Amino acid sequence: MPKLSQAVPKYRKHRSSGQAVVTLGGRDFYLGPHGSKTSIQEYDRRVAEYLAGGRQVPMPGSVTICDLCLRFLNHAETYYVKDGVQTTEVGSFRRVIHTVCSFYGDELVVDFGPLALKACRLQWIQSGVTRETVNKNQGRLVRIFKWGVAQEIVPQEIWKSLTAVETLHKGRCEAPDMRDVPPVEIERVEAILEFLSPVVRAMISMQLLTGMRPGEVCKMRPRDIDRSEDVWEYRVGGHKTEHHGRARTVYIGPEAQAVMTPYLLRASDSHCFSAAESREWHREQAAANRVTPASCGNARGRKRDSRSPSKNQRHPREFFTTASYGQAIGRACKRAWPVPDEIKHDEVVSKAWEDSHRWAPNQLRHTRGTEVRKRFGLEAAQVILGHSKADVTQIYAERDRDKAIEVSRQIG
Repeated sequence: MPKLSQAVPKYRKHRSSGQAVVTLGGRDFYLGPHGSKTSIQEYDRRVAEYLAGGRQVPMPGSVTICDLCLRFLNHAETYYVKDGVQTTEVGSFRRVIHTVCSFYGDELVVDFGPLALKACRLQWIQSGVTRETVNKNQGRLVRIFKWGVAQEIVPQEIWKSLTAVETLHKGRCEAPDMRDVPPVEIERVEAILEFLSPVVRAMISMQLLTGMRPGEVCKMRPRDIDRSEDVWEYRVGGHKTEHHGRARTVYIGPEAQAVMTPYLLRASDSHCFSAAESREWHREQAAANRVTPASCGNARGRKRDSRSPSKNQRHPREFFTTASYGQAIGRACKRAWPVPDEIKHDEVVSKAWEDSHRWAPNQLRHTRGTEVRKRFGLEAAQVILGHSKADVTQIYAERDRDKAIEVSRQIG
């Protein structure tokens, strides 16, 4: 008979001693005289801790680094979730865990100290990642041990010793600093528009007019936009700082409203900007520019609409992700600025050419912020871009709202 993984361990009587006993993780725990109030309370406590710890018996210091990381990863896969989808933080933890386990996987957690953390950090530095990423990875590693303390499988002093290791400071380490993300010139934006679908062009226009993050423009839905006033308010759900208790509202002025209007004529819970519609536009353009007669070669869509499609065949989603949005812009940049024939043979030089002639969606946000700051000041740029603190008073929140609405009314 298979083991009942959801069964609660039973409260039993140990006949030879007359004590109550419960078996957790293969170990017997004696609770006191059988049937007594004290033994029942102790049973409830033991079982509650056992279930809260994922059916693992807390044994501080006796687990290995691999065991700790595996338990934490199981926790992270359900904890770091937004809108029903795992966030990128899970992947970042996996990379940290890969380094730690490759170095110290078989070691006990009690043997892991500051020098071991520095050894892992050195590995990240030598891999070429930026100083900011190294510091984030260090924080993630410390967070794993902090979680272990809460589960009573890591002694508190081990976690405390890791917090004593300072992060890397600018100019005092070998790790390179992250390059600033500059605004993109309007001329460079206009140069790729002819290679983009109307859907992606509208997304770019919305970012330029409102200063939205790429993820915010990708997830826009008609039901999220309040159109009761002359300046519309898009209340973003699941934004990057939501877990800090911050609200994010994007203010949509007259120009941006004109861009958005055609994309609001759909179901209220559908995404405004459809990747499938964008893909269909490109297919229509390819068909219109076809040189081979329609009676020759493959018919339009034959490969994609085959009666025996591949199991791994990918179809465009009904919405853009930040990755697919960035890829669409990247492909347009390649078409707008193709690699010169004289350097195509050199892979390194060709890659450098493409990188220097490519811009990313987040740069549009910086372009908008720079314009607002020049015309209305730093404070206006902060409220338009959503750079507010969680502890701002209601008075300041109202002032910020009024300022953002006025800026959007004039140039949004």
